[in-house]
Amino acid sequence: MLELTQWLFTYADPDLRRPGSDLSDPAEITRTWNIVFKGFADYYAPIIKDRRACPRDDIASLIANGQVNGCPMEERAMVSYFAIASSAGHDTTSATTAAAMWVLAEQPGLLARLQADPKLIPGFVEESIRWASPVQQFVRSATQDYELRGRHIRKGDLLYISYISGNRDEEVFDDPFTFRPDRAPNRHIGFGYGGHICLGQHLARLEMRLFWEALLPRLATVELAGPPRMAESEFVCGPKSVPIRFTVKA
Repeated sequence: MLELTQWLFTYADPDLRRPGSDLSDPAEITRTWNIVFKGFADYYAPIIKDRRACPRDDIASLIANGQVNGCPMEERAMVSYFAIASSAGHDTTSATTAAAMWVLAEQPGLLARLQADPKLIPGFVEESIRWASPVQQFVRSATQDYELRGRHIRKGDLLYISYISGNRDEEVFDDPFTFRPDRAPNRHIGFGYGGHICLGQHLARLEMRLFWEALLPRLATVELAGPPRMAESEFVCGPKSVPIRFTVKA
């Protein structure tokens, strides 16, 4: 699952790309995505078959028996849903956690502040989502004609939505290039917005909050032990290496 996710999201990264991929070939992205889709399809085919025969109270049964306009969902659509849940479900959360650790290692006063006031941890999680913005962009289709700040958008136009830019919008966030765990309100769009908002947002928040609530009280110090490195991707991206040196409390 991790390899398929890395090949999907960071297909151009020299360390995380699919072995043997040729980045000089413009068709490589399509080739890699087809290989990734087949990998997910092979993994989930028996699960789809099982949940159709014996539905359970789980999301796999919901997808396997899903209908669109009264008709069974196509298997390609089912696999796509499983692929989204499997890849985004762990890659974005781990990228956000790694980015937050990067900040902690660079700002020793932040660790002491969070330990002194654990009630800041949920805000710390929200700010790390805004800060990391692991889903960097999406392309959406306009559903109606619209004018935005003098720009005319026609129905059907493709729009590049930059979540990184939105989460550092000076008109929305005070001091947007400063990490502030007490930022309120924190109207970030790290999970998207509206009908496309992330299905797993609540689980992601829960995972990160519980992680930091368990880890922070045990840390005495944390610092960088080398230069962190970001993955090379224009879609979903986060740190691929955050070397740290830490000590724990006695």
